[in-house]
Amino acid sequence: MVDDYRLRCLMSPMDAQLDIVFAALSDATRRRILSMLLEDDMAVTDVAEPFDISLAAISKHLAVLTSAGLISQEKRGRVKWCKLEPDALRDASTWMKAFGQMDAIDLDAFEKFLDQELSE
Repeated sequence: MVDDYRLRCLMSPMDAQLDIVFAALSDATRRRILSMLLEDDMAVTDVAEPFDISLAAISKHLAVLTSAGLISQEKRGRVKWCKLEPDALRDASTWMKAFGQMDAIDLDAFEKFLDQELSE
């Protein structure tokens, strides 16, 4: 069996980026934020409004999405705005299509599948 360090050494940069994107997508709150940003750019406080968690927790989710390249954030005056970066999902979509997944994937079902597979 290949240990974790050796496995990471064998990974291409694209594999590493896919890991970051899929890790960001693994959380339901982050997926919901991405869905909200499909409509338009939003202020951080507006992103936080529908959630029953602190603004600090939302900021951490936004940091993960930003690190994965799925969103960008910019300050306009005193307000920090979030913008969806749809091209960031292109490599993940291409990777999934290679496995014959031509339709939109149900990420919640995919997460349950991964949880089940990893727990065995």
